[in-house]
Amino acid sequence: MIKVGITGGIGVGKTYICNILKKMGYSIFSSDQVSKKIVSENTFVRDQIRNFFGEDIIENEKINREKLAIQVFSNKEKLKKLNEIVHPFVKKEFDNWMSNRYDEKVVFKEAAILFEANSHKDLDYVVCITSKLQDRINRVMQRDKVDSDSVEKRISMQMSQIEKEKLSDFVIFNNKDNLVLPQIVKALKKIFDLQ
Repeated sequence: MIKVGITGGIGVGKTYICNILKKMGYSIFSSDQVSKKIVSENTFVRDQIRNFFGEDIIENEKINREKLAIQVFSNKEKLKKLNEIVHPFVKKEFDNWMSNRYDEKVVFKEAAILFEANSHKDLDYVVCITSKLQDRINRVMQRDKVDSDSVEKRISMQMSQIEKEKLSDFVIFNNKDNLVLPQIVKALKKIFDLQ
């Protein structure tokens, strides 16, 4: 089985690319969705977050994601700590998910922090999705209903897009100038040819 990572910074279109891959019949593990579920449902994780980030991060026994975002996207150490709390549980979920995929030729793991969490070491290939900065800002503003300053702050807290591209095996450009489907097909062909 070939394990392929899908990564890229906020707003590059990872979900869009993953939805195309799903329509092509591939299984996708979404680290972002799983981590959100873990943060909202796992009481141990919630308690760890409460202990580190403070009692005011909790409302009605749930994590206030907005308050948490304000803290982690203004302090790299806090972002790192959040990832340290949540990532082991995401890895466990991925391992469980993989145990049910033994008959598939290729599976994909989508994760914004693939390199930062060293998850790429468990994969055969990594595809980096990239996009123009202004397109990224516009997408996140529309999706999250935040202003451009908030988006730029989040982008500045992440590993640079250029660094992610250098560490990846393939790069897909998701912008108005490049059709993504031919790029996906080309990357898949290369992956299969390399096996």
